[in-house]
Amino acid sequence: MSLLNFFFKDNKQGSACSINPDSITVETLKTLIPIRSLNEEMLESFATDRYSEVFPANTILFNQGEQNDSAYFLLKGTVIISDSAGKNYEVEANTARAKFPLCSGIKHALNVIAKTDVSLLRVSHKIMCALPPSSHHPAPLNIPKELTDNRLLQAFSQYYLEEKMDVPSLPEIAFKLRKAIQADIGVAEAVRIIQLDPVIAAKLIQVANCPLYLTAIPAKTCFEAVNRIGLKATQNLVISLSLKQIFHSQNPLIKKILDRVWRQSIYISCICYVLASETKKVNPEEALLGGLVCDIGIVPFLNFAANLPEDYYKEESLERVIPFIRGPVSAYILREWSFPEELYEIPLYADDWYQHRGNQISLIDIVVLSRLHSKIGTPEMANLPEITSIPAASKLDFIQLSPENSLHILHDAQTKINEAKRAFAI
Repeated sequence: MSLLNFFFKDNKQGSACSINPDSITVETLKTLIPIRSLNEEMLESFATDRYSEVFPANTILFNQGEQNDSAYFLLKGTVIISDSAGKNYEVEANTARAKFPLCSGIKHALNVIAKTDVSLLRVSHKIMCALPPSSHHPAPLNIPKELTDNRLLQAFSQYYLEEKMDVPSLPEIAFKLRKAIQADIGVAEAVRIIQLDPVIAAKLIQVANCPLYLTAIPAKTCFEAVNRIGLKATQNLVISLSLKQIFHSQNPLIKKILDRVWRQSIYISCICYVLASETKKVNPEEALLGGLVCDIGIVPFLNFAANLPEDYYKEESLERVIPFIRGPVSAYILREWSFPEELYEIPLYADDWYQHRGNQISLIDIVVLSRLHSKIGTPEMANLPEITSIPAASKLDFIQLSPENSLHILHDAQTKINEAKRAFAI
């Protein structure tokens, strides 16, 4: 019996619940992510006359695939979460995992059963959608209190808001090709432009021949590569392949950080490419580009820092500031480059795990899933939600857990992800 039916059927387990419903307090809400982002007035309003819902041990709370209209937080007890293949893990109240919803998508991604008597908080999707943007993506910059005295962030914020920031130029080859394709050119004309940059032309042939494009006859020329990939996909690939030119600096510390950001961006974009290919709902080359441009805003920030006196920053202070500038600054750059809205909005929502902008999986959903998946196995994951609990995961057709409690679709596609990394490594 699922939670949905609990109120309409007799409790087949025949056991009484030892937990009583509790009134919900603002203090409780402030421990839950992302509900704690609501302002004080909204938290107080939400908590008024609201109680937890309690269920006895062995109650089937959610069945995989059932429609869902709320997010559920575990306040007391322990639940067992499993997929259709029988892989499972436990979540216990008052642990790091319990700070996040058990589920929050349009349908339940996994099966959840109460191991003990449990107390849950139900939060409707309407409330979740009313949440303000996270600190990663407001514009202007949303500087947290603990960083208001940071000289570097103050200086850059003024520089950015006064529109004095040096926006990196879209690489010339990418700019020319995009402009030409907008004028409805053919393959031959596109090839002539691409061949102005022999490195990009050679890389495009290499990508066209990688296993991801499944062909028995290798492309030997740039013309054959573009013909195989298609003009629109070629445009996205050329932009992606040329972006490496932007991630450079003469400053050793800045170069070190830019190199790390670029490597991580490549990894995320390859996950995006493979996930889009597997779902067949989003264009893979657009997904590749979407994953690659999320952190483009870090470039002008670090270049700005490189021109300041050395006592303005240390590596630790740069890393601390980056999460608060990458979203809005990246979006600003992509707008300046005249990217379509679907692409320039991505940096604003790339780290918003609970964004939900429609019931069909979108480019933003692909990027969000890929970025969260990329953090599995890292120390960061201790403070992040389970990937199967976020709204984007509920839009996938088939959801099973991998051995790492990630999405099985990505676990099984690891070979393809590695192939993509080799193909797109620049």
